[in-house]
Amino acid sequence: MIKTDLIGKTIVFVKAKLANAEAGHDWFHVERVYRNAILISKNEVCNTAIVQLGALLHDIADSKFHDGDETVGPKMAREFLESQEVDEATIAHVINIIENISFKGGNFEKSFSSKELDIVQDADRLDAIGAIGIARMFNYGGFKNRVIYDPKIAPKNKMTKEEYKKNNSPTINHFYEKLFLLKDKMNTETGKEIAKERHRYMEGFLSQFYAEWEGEK
Repeated sequence: MIKTDLIGKTIVFVKAKLANAEAGHDWFHVERVYRNAILISKNEVCNTAIVQLGALLHDIADSKFHDGDETVGPKMAREFLESQEVDEATIAHVINIIENISFKGGNFEKSFSSKELDIVQDADRLDAIGAIGIARMFNYGGFKNRVIYDPKIAPKNKMTKEEYKKNNSPTINHFYEKLFLLKDKMNTETGKEIAKERHRYMEGFLSQFYAEWEGEK
């Protein structure tokens, strides 16, 4: 049984943990994913409590900011949920969501599947595309001091998980290496519909970007 105040306490916990996070992976990112997940879940048969917990805790410790260590987030989430006396079945489900949600180059085989994971994964991917996705992409590129665009450096397609994690290509290349791939990787009908519009927006942005780069507009 999940206590009625658990979601509120989880929000407080996540806000505190991400107080100084990089802007693309901060509390506001989590809040948007949380809202996306609630929206998608309205059209799915699922355990809404697990969807909410998975959305709130999915990025509690992104491995990119922990030397690539993918165990930090699940461990932190488990410790918090155990401190709230959450049952083991719920904890295990939330941990599985955290461990299987990431893109990781697009070639990552999930070791777990559930409707709740599908929903949270779609919610997270929606925040990686469209206007917000573009803003987050450039924010992270600046955070890593990456070149915005270099016509001589082609995008890297079909990267392995390790290649993706170590990739340091120009920020614009990320459209082709991740963002443009997400529309066809959505799990739910709601996610697919929202992704179509955000995908079109990105295509328009990139067309304008190239025109300005070449001095055509």
